[in-house]
Amino acid sequence: MTRPRAVLAMNPRLVHAVFDDAALARLRRAADIDTGQVLAELDSARSRDALAGAEILVAGWDAPVVRAEHLPGTERLRAVVYAGGVAATCLEDPAAFAARGVVAANARAANSGPVAEYTLAMILLANKRVLAEERRYRASRTLPDHFGAYAGRGNYRQTVGIVGASTVGRAVLGLLRPFDLDVLLYDPTLTAEQAAALGARLVPLDELMAHSRVVSLHQPLTPATRGRIDAGRLALMPDGATLVNTARGAVVDQEALLAELRTGRIDAVLDVTDPEPPDPGSELWTLDNVVLTPHLAGSLGGELHRIGDAVADEVERFAAGRPFAHPEDLAASARTRVW
Repeated sequence: MTRPRAVLAMNPRLVHAVFDDAALARLRRAADIDTGQVLAELDSARSRDALAGAEILVAGWDAPVVRAEHLPGTERLRAVVYAGGVAATCLEDPAAFAARGVVAANARAANSGPVAEYTLAMILLANKRVLAEERRYRASRTLPDHFGAYAGRGNYRQTVGIVGASTVGRAVLGLLRPFDLDVLLYDPTLTAEQAAALGARLVPLDELMAHSRVVSLHQPLTPATRGRIDAGRLALMPDGATLVNTARGAVVDQEALLAELRTGRIDAVLDVTDPEPPDPGSELWTLDNVVLTPHLAGSLGGELHRIGDAVADEVERFAAGRPFAHPEDLAASARTRVW
């Protein structure tokens, strides 16, 4: 059986971060691919020749975008496998490829585990106010009144709100199951029965914001979700509540969030911001009630190899004539277009 031709397209320095030697060997067995050639641009004659011969585009973070002028040289392309969340990010016109029958897969599921683990850790820590108490302890060098100072805190029968039953959102819901928490869920695409099957109670967004001690965001960034967590919804959060954002910075109105955080009324755990990183003069760097991390909730270090293995799995499936395990609808991605 003839192996399909494939080409790598991403930031070259990421190849060995994502693919260990075993995963690269699997790619070479499944496809006719030179894993030493990585397309960082598509405008040179060498790159265009490589793209023109490819049936599978194995792309990843910082991949060059296949633009309209490249389309005539991609007649052989049949599949895009993306080492990241959305394969369509490397296509200027995903719908054009979908119309030609090009199929796609992404490694979003492989990346969801680390994000969910980070989120779970931050939820449990937030409910006990661990990070704030660590700062207080260093400053005071005295023990608190454990029976009087922490009323309403802890992880027993606390209410946690999950916004978005995305791949990551569902993974977080799964990790929350062993704990004695009341979990609320907002997702307009689900029924109450579907939410219950995920271990949560489906509620309107405003109700979730008003009743959750921790609100964790997991919705995609689309025109409809941009800025949806606005001043009005932030004001609904109970005093002492925590907002956790591992989704995209722009799903939150950043100015409204800053205004609310300045009061000290709520806390925030922000792994993503808009812009990213925040401006050097932003108060997010200095506010005591903000935990700011550099977009590290997702895969890093050895965790990246899970993504490489997932990509190798999909290439093997395609080469064997089997459907992708984690397909992406390029036409649907084209309709949302904001990720």
